[in-house]
Amino acid sequence: MRRLTAAMLVMAALSVAAAPANAQGKVQGFFIKMDPYGSVSKQYSRPGYGGGLEVVGALPGTAKLVAAVGGLEVVNLLSTKTTFQDAVTLLRVEQQTSQNYGRLYVGGQMGSHSSGFLRPYVGANVALVWYGISTDVVIPDDRNRENEIRQHLRDENEVAFGWDANAGVDLNFNDKWSVDVGVRYLHSYGLPQQLGEGSLSIAPEYFQFRVGVGMNLRNLD
Repeated sequence: MRRLTAAMLVMAALSVAAAPANAQGKVQGFFIKMDPYGSVSKQYSRPGYGGGLEVVGALPGTAKLVAAVGGLEVVNLLSTKTTFQDAVTLLRVEQQTSQNYGRLYVGGQMGSHSSGFLRPYVGANVALVWYGISTDVVIPDDRNRENEIRQHLRDENEVAFGWDANAGVDLNFNDKWSVDVGVRYLHSYGLPQQLGEGSLSIAPEYFQFRVGVGMNLRNLD
C-alpha cells in the first residue's frame, strides 16, 4: 500500500503540472486483469479477466482538475478449489467454487482533463458490488474420477458495499480519442463464503490492471 500511495502522490503532482486548456469528458470501454490480494481473497478466488464501460466528465469551476466518474464492470474470477479433511470420516473433501464479480461505481478523479496529450490522474470511487457464486462439494476418487461424489451446494447472488483507490495516465489524441492505462486497489465488505458445515463473512481485496480506449466528448464549459 505504501508503494501505491507514493505512486498516487506522484500522479497528483504530474496532474497539477499537466493541466491548462479546455476541459473535456470521455466515454470509454476497457479491459481488466484482476488479481486477488491478501490471504482471504487468494484462498477463494484466482486472477480473472473482464471489461467494462466508464464515463468521465470534468466539473466546471474546478480549474479543470476534477472530474466525476461513473462506470460498470464485470470480471470472471474463474474457478477455485479449497481442500479440507472431514473431521468425522477423515475423507478429503473439495469445495469447488466458480464466481463472477461486478461493480456499479461512482466517484471522483483528480488530474488533467485538458487538451494536453499526457493526462495523469488519481481517483476514488464507492461501489455496489455483485458476486455470482456457484459452489459444489466433491469427494474425489483418485483412482477413477468418474466415481467422485458431487453435490451441488448452491447458486447464490450476493450484493455488498465496496470502494476503490486508483491511479493512471490517459493519453489524449487530438481531442478525439484516448488510451487510458491504470491500476486500482479494490475492497469489498461482508461477503459470505460457505466453509463446509459453517460459514463466515470475508472482506475481499483485489488489484486491477486496466487498459481503456475512449472517445472524447465535446468541451463541457
